[in-house]
Amino acid sequence: MPEGDTIYRSARAMQRAIGGKVCTGFETGLAPLARVNDETPVAGRMVEKVESRGKWLLVYFSGDLILVTHMLMSGSWHLYRAGEKWWMGRDRMRAVIRAGEGDAAWQAVAFNVPVAEFHTARSLERYTQIPKLGVDLLGGEYTVDAGVARLKAYGAEHPEAEIAVVLLNQRVLAGLGNVYKSEVAFAAGVNPFRAMATMTDRELETMAEVSGKWLKVNVLDGAGDGIVTYSGNRRTTGSSDRSERLWVYGRQGQECRRCGALVEMRKQGEQARSTYWCPGCQPWVAATGQATEAPVGRKVKLLGGRRRTGC
Repeated sequence: MPEGDTIYRSARAMQRAIGGKVCTGFETGLAPLARVNDETPVAGRMVEKVESRGKWLLVYFSGDLILVTHMLMSGSWHLYRAGEKWWMGRDRMRAVIRAGEGDAAWQAVAFNVPVAEFHTARSLERYTQIPKLGVDLLGGEYTVDAGVARLKAYGAEHPEAEIAVVLLNQRVLAGLGNVYKSEVAFAAGVNPFRAMATMTDRELETMAEVSGKWLKVNVLDGAGDGIVTYSGNRRTTGSSDRSERLWVYGRQGQECRRCGALVEMRKQGEQARSTYWCPGCQPWVAATGQATEAPVGRKVKLLGGRRRTGC
């Protein structure tokens, strides 16, 4: 699923491929985009830059026109050479930007993108969610202090909010998704269902630090100025073994890599997103009004001194 690192890599690759080039063609199956293109054609404009902001990807064209896209769960941008066969069917295409000529010609294709809008600089500032984003974890301005400040400010206003839900809130820290949410909480030894009111300064600092660190590590490509569309898997453990790349996400019922307890999973928040955690490494700390025992995912029992899945 696209998270901040995915969008960052897509924007970087698109910038290398079509940035600074004249758009030679634009195609879309979305009526709102087609209407703007009919009235003020995209072809002939310069692609001034492509950038990411959290989970948003923005393509800036000359003449004050900005294509804003959000991938949600299934959208993606692909890059193809002119005439190269697409990996997905045309029925999934939402927009195509063709730019450059000859050997420098590329086409950027948006597939299954649920949110795609044209804006001017003024309408972007006034009407979209982007100006309300929290500090961008992959932005040049991000610091651990800035991340802690955002978490503390939100916690002061919403002391009962559960930390894993807060980590997904793009108005707090922009760029984290469901995978990183669980991994970041694990790194800090924080039970993902704990209330913000129970968070210590050290726990917030750890989460702010690893959030920025892990996203940055997962956007390195070592390609210099080359055009690379990254398709590897996220890693938080530092292991080169693909089967050991994550601490807890997607590992329900498997032994924790640190303590041997069984990793649990439970749906969380209004969107019922899957949250993974280790009950041994991420202890429960109750706030006023909360239960004294942690919520559970799968029941476990002890057999021979090791945790095993219960019936």
